[in-house]
Amino acid sequence: MKAALSLAAACLAAITSAGAAQLYQWKDAQGRTVYSDQPPPPSVKNAQQKAFKGSVIEGNENYAARIAREKFPVTLYASACGAPCDQARQLLAGRGIPFSDKDPQTSPEAQAELQKLTGRLSVPVLVVGADKIDGFEAGQWQSALDRAGYPKIAPPGRKPAAPVAAAPAAPTAAQ
Repeated sequence: MKAALSLAAACLAAITSAGAAQLYQWKDAQGRTVYSDQPPPPSVKNAQQKAFKGSVIEGNENYAARIAREKFPVTLYASACGAPCDQARQLLAGRGIPFSDKDPQTSPEAQAELQKLTGRLSVPVLVVGADKIDGFEAGQWQSALDRAGYPKIAPPGRKPAAPVAAAPAAPTAAQ
């Protein structure tokens, strides 16, 4: 019995260590980012070591999503404009897209950025990398995110929970 438990524990430890691996990231002499499962040369000073499982690196973000986020950051200019702004946020959250949410009504900096970007202050406006889309139209937004390489669905653990419905009012006692 003891031998069986020891064997099971050893197998579990081997499986766990085989499932997780180390990834190293650094910049080479030409300024290119290098990813490797081997440690960097001793001359590299700012190497980062990361653990990953499968294609997931650092907190449920796959490689494609990470590259899209780095090359084509997403910014949403929106306020409390009602359905269009709410639908815009829901679309981005539903796909698990990391984005900067800027409200021109509450931030003078966001207002100035939006004015410079579009020449007016109407929201919502989506910026994906250098592309901007005025107004909410789900098809255009989906296409822009697809072109940038963002995943079509949120990775596990990134999709927000469904909104909580308001609780019904408590029944009052009959008199």
